[in-house]
Amino acid sequence: MTNVFIIHGIGGSPSGNWFPWLKNGLEKLGCRVFVPKFPDSENPKLQSWLSTFEGYTPQLENSIVVGHSLGVAFLLSVIERLDKPVKAAFFVAGFANPLDNPEFDELIGTFLEKQFDWNKIRRNCKKFYVISSDNDPYVPLEQGRNIAKNLKTELIVLKNAGHMNEEAGFTRFDFLLEKMKREL
Repeated sequence: MTNVFIIHGIGGSPSGNWFPWLKNGLEKLGCRVFVPKFPDSENPKLQSWLSTFEGYTPQLENSIVVGHSLGVAFLLSVIERLDKPVKAAFFVAGFANPLDNPEFDELIGTFLEKQFDWNKIRRNCKKFYVISSDNDPYVPLEQGRNIAKNLKTELIVLKNAGHMNEEAGFTRFDFLLEKMKREL
């Protein structure tokens, strides 16, 4: 049985976007799926999120992690700290640098205030999938390119997918589930 962790972004929750649909689909495939609710998602702090996630850390070995938006920066920090690798990481609409939006960048600052150790991140995860949209209103495509380049993996670009959230019509995400099935 594969453990899967789905991590929401800023202002997100376990019941938003395509998360419940994906959880249900993965459970039907025999996975154990965790979708933690992180505190103060409107004003997130990395240390608070790490503390909330601490109890899950022992179950991360050989698991699959999925991050959306700020959830990607969070997972980069988590993977960087691991002693044993995860099986695969799916990074959706993610970023690892400020977004050139002063108000938003202030909110996400604790997640991005250090340089990521990309070598350690690559050692701690066997396979990466970086998925970005060509018309994301919040996260420029260049962010996905940078993450993929640093992880030495391919960037998957979805056409006209927006931020791949409920606002963009994503209450299900068949493309992601099909990619994930390859890693189960």
